Amino acid sequence: MTTAFSPEQVDRIIEMAWEDRTPFDAIKIQFGLSQGDVEKLMRKELKQASFKRWRKRVSSGIGVKHRCKADPDMLRFKCSRQRAISGNRISKR
Repeated sequence: MTTAFSPEQVDRIIEMAWEDRTPFDAIKIQFGLSQGDVEKLMRKELKQASFKRWRKRVSSGIGVKHRCKADPDMLRFKCSRQRAISGNRISKR
């Protein structure tokens, strides 16, 4: 993880990582972070208890954070602010 992100970008990455239906592939496409890089960022930015809770959710048998493991009938979540996000930047509101 060599790229420095703005606080807004870090917040967005964390938000995407917490969303069950947002796969790691989407984070990789938008921010260039692999699953391991996301885990490192989460470990650095979250409190220890929050990180453990997130890690337990991600590593549980659900498998929704990976498109190939997720139920094909599952609809992907789209953030209510998705329209306002353009090029990884949140536009003026």
